[in-house]
Amino acid sequence: MLRHANILTLLAAACLAFLFTGATAHAADANGTWTWSFSRGGQEIELSLELKQEGEKLTGTLTLPFGGGVELDIEDGTFKNDEVSFKTVFERNGNSFETKYKGKVEGDTIKGTTERERNGELRSRDWEAKREKK
Repeated sequence: MLRHANILTLLAAACLAFLFTGATAHAADANGTWTWSFSRGGQEIELSLELKQEGEKLTGTLTLPFGGGVELDIEDGTFKNDEVSFKTVFERNGNSFETKYKGKVEGDTIKGTTERERNGELRSRDWEAKREKK
């Protein structure tokens, strides 16, 4: 009887180890170059986002197509529970435009929303970025 209990204990431990290893292997990863586009005024605007994840810290740059390309550092970047969160600040003609990004990483896709205040009104937009293949 004792031997049977030991086998069951070992089997239960093996199952837990397998489940833990499987969960770790499928954890999302925010690293890489992500691209997406949206339409504004009948024009298609393409964006590129370079992300580097170190634990829960997220750093990188967002490239806007304006004027031959403008790179903005991301600020306050976090990656937690498969979700990215960061903001960018764009300076133009003495004005500052802050945009907040949130999204969930699922494989090679980030789906989320952006928020920006414009003329005293908070505006949001959906975004869906795809990771570039290496």
